[in-house]
Amino acid sequence: MAEPLLRALSRLRSEILDDEHLVRALASGRRRGQPEPRWRRIELRYVDLKAGRHLQLTAYDDTQAHVSNHADPREVLDDLLEEPFANWHVETSTATHQLRVTKKGQALLHTAERKAPVAARRSHDQAKERLLPEDHPALVALGISDAQGRVKPSRQGKYRQVEEFLRALSVAIDDAQRTGKLRTPTAEDPLRVVDLGCGNAYLTFAAHAWLHEQLPVRLVGVDVKEQSRRHNTEVAERLGVADELSFVAAGIREAVLEERPDVVLALHACDTATDDALLRAVDWEADLVLAAPCCHHDISAQLRRVPTPVGYTSLTRDGILRERLADTLTDALRAAILRLVGYRVDVVEFVDSAHTPRNTLLRAVRTGSSPRELDRAEYDELVSTWHLHPQLAELLERGDPQ
Repeated sequence: MAEPLLRALSRLRSEILDDEHLVRALASGRRRGQPEPRWRRIELRYVDLKAGRHLQLTAYDDTQAHVSNHADPREVLDDLLEEPFANWHVETSTATHQLRVTKKGQALLHTAERKAPVAARRSHDQAKERLLPEDHPALVALGISDAQGRVKPSRQGKYRQVEEFLRALSVAIDDAQRTGKLRTPTAEDPLRVVDLGCGNAYLTFAAHAWLHEQLPVRLVGVDVKEQSRRHNTEVAERLGVADELSFVAAGIREAVLEERPDVVLALHACDTATDDALLRAVDWEADLVLAAPCCHHDISAQLRRVPTPVGYTSLTRDGILRERLADTLTDALRAAILRLVGYRVDVVEFVDSAHTPRNTLLRAVRTGSSPRELDRAEYDELVSTWHLHPQLAELLERGDPQ
C-alpha cells in the first residue's frame, strides 16, 4: 500500500544510520517528472577505519566510481535522501527493504525478513569491489568458488566473465530505467527476464543473484537439453531460489513463457541461435536485450561462396582474416537490423579478449521509433556490397512462427 514518501524515507534513514546492522544500501533510477539525480547510482555501507567506523559512499557517474568516507553519516545521508532517486534497496542483518516511488510521488515500501541473520563486512581493504562476492552461495554451488568461498584458480576466467557481464547488465538496466524505457518492477509484478540458450547457466544464476539484491525479479532459463534443465533446477532448489528462477527444456523458437519478458538475454548462443533469440526478443517487444554472440559460421560460409567486392580481396584471401571479418559483419548486421525494427543499439566489449575470444555484447533498448532513412540505406548498402543474406533479416521477413 502506498504511503507518504517522506515517512517511508524516514524509516529507511533509521535503518541506514544503524551502523551495527546495516549491510548495504543502494539507490538508483530517476523519479518520473523529476530532474536526474547527481549520480546514476549510489551504494552505502559502513567500514572500520583507524579513525573509527565511517559510512562509505560509492557514487557512480557514467564513467567511474567515486568513493568517500564520512565519520558523521547524517548530513551526507540527508542530502542523498533528497535526491530524486526512484528506488532504494536497504539490506540489514535481519531484513531487506525495497522502496519504489510511484508516478504520483508516493512510496511503495516492501520489507522481507531474512530466513537467517547475516553479518555485514566492515573491512576497508578490498582489492576491488565485486558485484558478486567470491563467497556468494551461487558461485559455490556452480563450482566457481570452493567451500571456503574462494574462487578456484582454474575458474578465475569464468569469475571475471561473470563480473564483467554483471557490470554490463547493471549499466544497461540503469540506463533503460533512467530513460523510461524499462519499467520499475514491484513485488507483485517483478522484472521478467528470460535467458535463451542458457546451457549450464553460469551467467543465468549470476544474473539472478545480482538482480535479486537490486529489485524484484523472476527469471526463466531456456535450453534445448533436458539434462541442463534438470541440473539447473536442482541447483536452484539447493540455493532456495526456485520460486524466482526456473528452467524449461525447449528450443529457442519453441519456448513458451507465461508472460512477455521485459529483458531478454542470449549469452553465447551458437551461430544462428543468436538470431533465433533476437527474433524472439523482437516478437516479444522486449524492452532490453543483451546478446553475446558466439560462432559466426553462417556469414563466414556465405563469404566463401560469394564474390568479394572489388578492392577488398585482401580481407578474405586468408582464412583467419575472413573469419574475423565474418564476426564483424555478422554483429554489425544484427545491430543494423535491430535499429530498423525500433531498437537503440550499442555494440560493446563484453569481457577483455585475453579471457575469451567471444567478447562482443549487443545491448539493445526498445524505443519503438521508426527507422531513419540513413540507417536503412546503410544496411541495404552493406548487404548488397557483400552479397549477404543475414539470417535475422530472413526470419523477420518470413514471419516465422515463434
